[in-house]
Amino acid sequence: MKALKFIKVMLVTALMFMINLNVNAGTPGDNLVRNAEEVNGVIVSETVYKMNNGILSNYMKYNYKYNESNLRSEEETQKWDANNSTWVNNVTIHYTYDNKTIKAEYYKWNAKKNQYILIPNMTVIMDR
Repeated sequence: MKALKFIKVMLVTALMFMINLNVNAGTPGDNLVRNAEEVNGVIVSETVYKMNNGILSNYMKYNYKYNESNLRSEEETQKWDANNSTWVNNVTIHYTYDNKTIKAEYYKWNAKKNQYILIPNMTVIMDR
């Protein structure tokens, strides 16, 4: 029963992540290439490159953090700003775990305030 609930939570989380990726990644056939960085058996970042006329250019970057139990505690999405040659914050999702629930909080970057702003209606709490 607990495993089924955990799977549901992971599916909801993956769905939220994929929705964000699809919104930001464009249409299929965009020639996206991924490169993941792994440390101690977990993926800590993933860079997505876009192929244009045989040349790869920065497109998106995902950064992941984990808690002491090796469960993902945060995932951040950044977009490439070609004009300034820098990664620009976009979205972050914070995960908290307790004995009975998993909570995923969705934050959107606010450039004017220079900080992430919680989007309460995107918060998901699921039973483990």
